[in-house]
Amino acid sequence: MSQRFRAIQRILGVIIVLSSLTKLLPGFLALAWGEEGTAPVFFGSFLASSAVGLALWLPVRHVNYDLRLRDGFLIVTFTWFFASLVSALPFVHGPPHLDFAEAFFESTSGLTTTGATVIANLDSLPRSVLFYRQLLQFLGGMGIVILAVAILPMLKIGGTQLFRAESTGPTKDTKLTPRIAQTAKALWGVYFGLTVLCAGAYWAAGMSLFDAICHSLSTVSTAGFSTHDAALDYWNSPLIDWVAIIFMTLGGINFGLHFVAWRRASMSVYGSDSELRSYLRILAVAAVVISFVAWSGGTFDSFGESFRRATFQVVSSMTTTGFSTMSFHEWSHPAPLLIVGLAFIGGCSGSTVGGLKVARVVMVVRQGFREIKQLVHPKAQFLVKMGGRRVSESVVLSVSGFIAIWMLCFVVLMVGLNLTGLDLESSFGGAVATLTNLGPGLGSVAVTWAHAGDPAIWLGSLGMILGRLEVFSLLVLLTPAFWRE
Repeated sequence: MSQRFRAIQRILGVIIVLSSLTKLLPGFLALAWGEEGTAPVFFGSFLASSAVGLALWLPVRHVNYDLRLRDGFLIVTFTWFFASLVSALPFVHGPPHLDFAEAFFESTSGLTTTGATVIANLDSLPRSVLFYRQLLQFLGGMGIVILAVAILPMLKIGGTQLFRAESTGPTKDTKLTPRIAQTAKALWGVYFGLTVLCAGAYWAAGMSLFDAICHSLSTVSTAGFSTHDAALDYWNSPLIDWVAIIFMTLGGINFGLHFVAWRRASMSVYGSDSELRSYLRILAVAAVVISFVAWSGGTFDSFGESFRRATFQVVSSMTTTGFSTMSFHEWSHPAPLLIVGLAFIGGCSGSTVGGLKVARVVMVVRQGFREIKQLVHPKAQFLVKMGGRRVSESVVLSVSGFIAIWMLCFVVLMVGLNLTGLDLESSFGGAVATLTNLGPGLGSVAVTWAHAGDPAIWLGSLGMILGRLEVFSLLVLLTPAFWRE
């Protein structure tokens, strides 16, 4: 084995050991709450997965090799796969006793912050299992890889390469601090701080402390798991809905902006970001339009209730959080399709949100209008601008290429789901739900994937990882050139 692959093995061993640590806190909570049978499952899963990680790490622990960018793609892809594999163990051996395909889907959904589930009766699960699901989403929100880079700089595991492979959006090279580990720590600090504020707000709004903490873990991470089958409708509280709307919106903003605003103690940085302005405009327009559609179609009796419900669902969908309220897929048409369609856009670059990202969508729309103007004035020179500055042709081409490949993956995934037996509506909804990391889909997968069948569940798991890694990080591994030394 080459030094390159021995170094990758060393890093993956560390990642698996880190992933195994997620079982400890739920295990201790199970002991504290006196839950019979769940604590041994968590501790047993911890021992088994950490043993595998140590077995990978020990033989190559002294390997020293400088990673290249392409190694980062391999490590990040393997990280999400192995972390999901390791995290699935408690779902198999303890409540809810899923088969392996379902358990892998559930853990992948948590770590990729998708929020789709195969569990049909959440209210009957032990609290430690519910907390474990939420914890997976919290860790996946900012990325296990960024966490590893932040807390293990002494391992010299190629922090910059890993960070560039993991970060989402067209601005991967932007650093908030001079060192990549400091950047990752800064992002995690902001992320943790927002989560604490969110938990406090939920608690003050009427949730129990347990539910407040659990829902804060899945709100700021824009993930969408809940501790109840009815999700936030369990409380039927306008105040709780507005708390969710605010923190989902914050989770969809570039965390670099949050960090700079905190460091400068100034809100002005938000007003100067063109992507954020576009993000907020789209949310506002979509909320008003869908409120009117739902109200005029008779879904709600008053426009006020329609506006609150629609705003909640619009923010939940565009930030790919996936919280749902009052079975939105049953609202008057075309509201459900418009709501799900917002997940294609997603949130801002550098956020925890899935989808294409606002910056890319705005850029490719402006490129389209430029081509139209070019047809009218063939000899004129038109520029694509973002934030008042010219965007280079190479970036415009790369964004156009990304969206083309992303849409191709979407079509292939939708056709694949249809071949597994899902109807057309469910296949479309399932592809949107997984590739955008939205969670709830349409048709038979609108609420749960419990009856989708193993082939569809495996495809859904692949779609979630593909969406989380923004397709290129995974597809590059399929090229022969990648594997040449």
